[in-house]
Amino acid sequence: MKPILYLAAPLFSHSEKAFNEELAGILSDKFDVFLPQRDNHLIVDLIAGGMSVDAARRKVFDGDLAAIQSCDVLFAVLDGRSVDEGTCFELGYAHASGKTCVGLQTDPRRLLPIGNNPMLQCTLTQVLQSLDEVVAWARS
Repeated sequence: MKPILYLAAPLFSHSEKAFNEELAGILSDKFDVFLPQRDNHLIVDLIAGGMSVDAARRKVFDGDLAAIQSCDVLFAVLDGRSVDEGTCFELGYAHASGKTCVGLQTDPRRLLPIGNNPMLQCTLTQVLQSLDEVVAWARS
């Protein structure tokens, strides 16, 4: 049985979703990957389907929290000038729950000249910087 990995990442644009699918494919050799955009619900789809905004928020929130509680590892995509706020919450929640947290940051932009905010950096056991490093990590 493979360990369960929760892939926390922004999932709003086509390119973000495609990148997340690529990562999930790489990581699925070693892990059972929970990818929120695929394995839970997207709020915009729930609302478009007639669900109220409040009910849609709760459904997404509860589903993602349950998946984080069930996972062994949280893998967070940290790219962007500022890390996605949902990813930040998921990372903090996983860390507070005693989960192993690993980051991927292929983007050199940081808000602080010394690197990531300590509240992010200190939750992570390591930060990978390329897809090649992800492949090597997943094989180790």
